[in-house]
Amino acid sequence: MKKMQIFEPAMCCPTGLCGVGVDQELLRISTVLNTLKKNEIEVERFNLTSEPMEFVNNKTINDLLNTKGVDDLPAIVLDGEIVMTGRYPSNDEFCKFLDLPSGTLNEKSNPFEVTTKSSGSCDCSDGGCC
Repeated sequence: MKKMQIFEPAMCCPTGLCGVGVDQELLRISTVLNTLKKNEIEVERFNLTSEPMEFVNNKTINDLLNTKGVDDLPAIVLDGEIVMTGRYPSNDEFCKFLDLPSGTLNEKSNPFEVTTKSSGSCDCSDGGCC
């Protein structure tokens, strides 16, 4: 099985799904990663704010940050090599990178329905991130 890691820019919490205005792209990524996890496909996700040592200890990411800076985040690493920077993969790109059948992560076939509430509450499990 392929190993995918996502190195994200600094955010207020591990998912970035905090506060009143929820970024729809971060919501999509969280949904995709939850779907993959439910199907026993683990993707590691690192946030520069909460896990800076992962960025320091990963030579590939450290080199990227030293040459290009944080503007190239998120960086997608597949089996130790950077395959994408500056944006998150589309659902089809996730399937291609992870050798999943095409359409596995299409919204229509996604078994999870995600709703957002504008309550202003934080979605973080550790609390205190907002």
